[in-house]
Amino acid sequence: MSSGHDATSGVHASEEPATCSRAGCREPALWRIEWRNPKIHSPDRRKIWVACDTHSDFLRDYLAAREFPVAVAPLTPLAPATPTRDAP
Repeated sequence: MSSGHDATSGVHASEEPATCSRAGCREPALWRIEWRNPKIHSPDRRKIWVACDTHSDFLRDYLAAREFPVAVAPLTPLAPATPTRDAP
């Protein structure tokens, strides 16, 4: 998976577009796939893959076949990060 992913909604606008998480695919990602393995991840932990149109169903089905909770949503750009001040 390429960098620039954020667990809240998408990809940082200032970074290069995300590419599909399917091995060998270099297409732009259009979908966000959130999942977790309940055997090793706590209920509040989510892993994120991103997918192009061609591979979104494949990746979702791959995870669902393993009975992992999975959700698919459009990948949306995020606003650029706002610098924060360091505490004194």
